[in-house]
Amino acid sequence: MLIADVSIIPIGVGESVSRFVRRAVEELRKSGLKVEVTAMSTIVEAENIESLFSAVQKAREVVFEMGAKRVYTIVRIDERRDKELTIEGKRSAVLKE
Repeated sequence: MLIADVSIIPIGVGESVSRFVRRAVEELRKSGLKVEVTAMSTIVEAENIESLFSAVQKAREVVFEMGAKRVYTIVRIDERRDKELTIEGKRSAVLKE
């Protein structure tokens, strides 16, 4: 299981990119992966790297199809193979007192 922090940023499309981000998030959700939008990026929970990269590629492609000529993509991955890793588990571990 892995958790990824994903940002897909269209370049040269004006000041506001929310409509591009909205469509990219919709595409990520279509993949069936758990997706949580935050103020600065989108968190994705995936079983394996292949499903993550497939979803990210489709989300990027949607942004290009909307007219972006350049897309900057950032993917940070936390992958554990010694125990189950979930978004909620990571959040709970940090918020524990």
